Amino acid sequence: MSLKKITAVTAGLTLAMAALVACGNSDDTGGGGGGGEALIGITMPDRALERWNRDGSKLQEELEAMGYKTDLQYAENSPETQVSQLENQINAGAKVLVVASIDSEALGPILATAADKGITIIAYDRLLMKTPNVDYYATFDNAGVGQLQGEFLRDALDLDNRTDPVNFESFAGSDDDNNAGLFFGGAWDVLQPYFDEGKLVCQSGKCPATKDKWMDVSIHGWVSADAQTEMQTRLNSFYTDKKVEAILSPNDSLAFGIAAALDGAGYQPGVDWPLLTGQDGDEANVKNIIAGKQSMTVFKDTRLLATAVAKMVDQIVKGDSVETNTTYNNDVQEVPTMQLDPQVVTEDTVQAIMVDSGFFTPEQLGL
Repeated sequence: MSLKKITAVTAGLTLAMAALVACGNSDDTGGGGGGGEALIGITMPDRALERWNRDGSKLQEELEAMGYKTDLQYAENSPETQVSQLENQINAGAKVLVVASIDSEALGPILATAADKGITIIAYDRLLMKTPNVDYYATFDNAGVGQLQGEFLRDALDLDNRTDPVNFESFAGSDDDNNAGLFFGGAWDVLQPYFDEGKLVCQSGKCPATKDKWMDVSIHGWVSADAQTEMQTRLNSFYTDKKVEAILSPNDSLAFGIAAALDGAGYQPGVDWPLLTGQDGDEANVKNIIAGKQSMTVFKDTRLLATAVAKMVDQIVKGDSVETNTTYNNDVQEVPTMQLDPQVVTEDTVQAIMVDSGFFTPEQLGL
């Protein structure tokens, strides 16, 4: 029996399920006028990071334009809440679950429940680890993100040619996010040789001996305020008579907190402000780039990721072959993956990459 016939036969049940979603804790549900053949559950980690708001709303918009019903949820950084939201979506009859996980290993039982009901699961930008119950993954080249950050610092500091040591500090992302290790590892592959040569010096001692020790400098939950506190502690303890000259921050949220700490310690753009990396292209951070308070961000155009995932969902529901271009191992299986490429944004390229593409308006950035 075709999907449309099933929908016709079970119209009453479908309407009841849609009503359940609308009356529950959903942020938004609805169809895009195309028939709404399937309900698609979308769970994002939280609203605190600008990018997840952008990802969620863009994916919802793309799917509803195709005629699908959506249930978009934000778990406010609570794995327990995310499990509950997924359970509700399963009970509401979701055909596909798109999951940007908070804890990449915490969802195993609820994913097994979904798989038992024949629901297809797409891991969104964060790979669901140690489970056989993930069908597809969509992401950017996350090791490549770190590599771009490391290469930027290497070139901006002219590490291949300089002889004087650089005071360097490092941060890593949340210890429950598989991507955080990929970001750090990509950067450390580039930078570690310069520590070995003595060209990079970590006054605080908080630069891991190897990339596998990245959790030693992780900021749980990607919290800006925690990165600010940690940076303030390092400045107060190790930089009273010297200056930090370069800082590896894995994303914009942490970079924003680090920049606040530098501000508080009296560092000045154009005078003694250190090189500072980031990722995501958040509005506040792009403004900081323009103001000289952040050196770069690795831009992952989430519009492209949302479009790619919406296409994957449509292919799944229609029974077509799902387009992927690589695989990632989640410690249980090789997961078919659609991987997109990120790009570096600096002050010189904000206009061309962020504004001319329509991601931000000039007014948003004060241009």
